[in-house]
Amino acid sequence: MAEKINIDLGNVQITLLLPLWGRAIETQKPHPLLTDKMASDIINKINYDFTRISNNIHPVTQYEWIARSIHIDRTIKEFLIKYPEAVIVNIGCGLDTTYDRIDNGKLKWFDLDLPDVIELRRRFIPEGDRRKFISCSFLDDNWFNEIHVKNEVLFIAAGVLYYFEENQLKEIFNKMTSSFPGSELVFDAASSVGVRAANKKVIESSGLDEKSYLKWGLDTSSDIPKWNSKIEVVKEYPMFRKMLKGLKLKNKIVALLSDHYKIMYMVHLRILKS
Repeated sequence: MAEKINIDLGNVQITLLLPLWGRAIETQKPHPLLTDKMASDIINKINYDFTRISNNIHPVTQYEWIARSIHIDRTIKEFLIKYPEAVIVNIGCGLDTTYDRIDNGKLKWFDLDLPDVIELRRRFIPEGDRRKFISCSFLDDNWFNEIHVKNEVLFIAAGVLYYFEENQLKEIFNKMTSSFPGSELVFDAASSVGVRAANKKVIESSGLDEKSYLKWGLDTSSDIPKWNSKIEVVKEYPMFRKMLKGLKLKNKIVALLSDHYKIMYMVHLRILKS
């Protein structure tokens, strides 16, 4: 048996294991909503005790990670129908494997994350002619120089943005509007209530500490265009819409309440060209 790989990540970066575990668990189900064999392979190679996660994570939380992936996969596929040779930038990629599910053979893909995460990522996931890794903080606009824009650009951010302070996001969003006009961004958001709930029910129960807490709560996506008039909301939609199949009744109720109170939801933005 091959020796398992030890991990040494920062407090926020360690949270990348949560959705990775969630996708691996979903893949093992008889009728999975999403199949991610690479996630299962990575989980089996990592030297980490996942029982703290598996024993404490609520089924709806694990379901949310799957729903988020499905929403983002769908958005990318729709974008690629319009722009087959588009550039996709995966912000805070962690050990995400979206590329392997949606690659159309033509797109150009960039995985962006902190140096320690990219170092770990290279141990499991290969780069290629159309897939490159960028070792840099999302808040450091030096990574802009790595994106050689020739076609339309779609930024994706799964389980990432709410770890930043709002003023940090305003600053980098404003820089992006100048550098990437016409681009789009899809991400999952948490309301202020959702941030408190996630910190209590997910982060703490997973054995992580307050340094891993979520920070940014967005109660409505209509607040973001107030940061910059060149940003418009394409769509805002509930996390669990049309995704309740397979949940037990009590968990369906929890999911419906989450959608009603916008605990977690999806946001799709566009940066205007002029």
